[in-house]
Amino acid sequence: MPSLLRYPSLDGKTFLVCIGAAKCATSWLHGYLASLGVAVSPLKEVHFFNARFPQNAMGDMEGLALARLKFHLEQPGDVRANLAARPNFAASIDRAQMVYDDNAYFGHFARLCGPETRVFSDITPAYAAIGAEGFAFMQDFAASQAVTLKVLFILRDPVTRFWSQLRQLEQMNAENDALRRWPDALRSAPLMARADYRGTIEALEAVLPPEAVQVLFYEDLLAEDSLRRLCEFAGLAYRPPLSVERENETQVRTPLPEDARAAIREALDGQYAYCRARFGAALPESWAA
Repeated sequence: MPSLLRYPSLDGKTFLVCIGAAKCATSWLHGYLASLGVAVSPLKEVHFFNARFPQNAMGDMEGLALARLKFHLEQPGDVRANLAARPNFAASIDRAQMVYDDNAYFGHFARLCGPETRVFSDITPAYAAIGAEGFAFMQDFAASQAVTLKVLFILRDPVTRFWSQLRQLEQMNAENDALRRWPDALRSAPLMARADYRGTIEALEAVLPPEAVQVLFYEDLLAEDSLRRLCEFAGLAYRPPLSVERENETQVRTPLPEDARAAIREALDGQYAYCRARFGAALPESWAA
């Protein structure tokens, strides 16, 4: 890895990376962390590490970054006034710079952090699929700064989460009709990588020490006990959330047909077995259904 600039304004801070899973309330988490004074990217999903380890990519993240910047530049009104008024615009400039300059990643968060900031956070569910090599890169990359890397992974009932992601894909593009395309999804390496909780956890454990990894469950994420665990892990003082309303919920409400449920459940049976053995009584009761 080429030498990287060190940003003294990040010294002593916690670098909290939420790696998903997808459709596990990470948009809500973004707002909650911001309410605690965490410096979160206005983009929410930065897509920096998965752009460098794209083996399970579901799109061109660098191309997306440039397209987003082009969108902001083409908006009506004075460009400079728009830049001053829209945090997403400034963040999009930072993200576009990351395409050709790795220093822009921590530079982005250094710009967002104030002297009082204790934690800054990148919440990108696609990082769950970057593998041990990707997590090793993340660890080495974080070591270029005087920060403490912590990784949060939120799990959800595997079948329910998988179907929610398929409905989201349909919402983004009607051609991704969940009722018609679910068999294809079970053959999709990128989608199945995002459903491979065991693979993600084992990749994390191959690289990071236990104290650097926290696993929580979507089903009880908003419970006080879970949020206190999250805050303790990140080094934050607990405060109850300002809202428990879900954000970025998928509006496509297609019910899960029984044949699809059975097939998806069979495909993900190993994930249920692993999580039962790994988490025991901590596993949400709804997972047994």
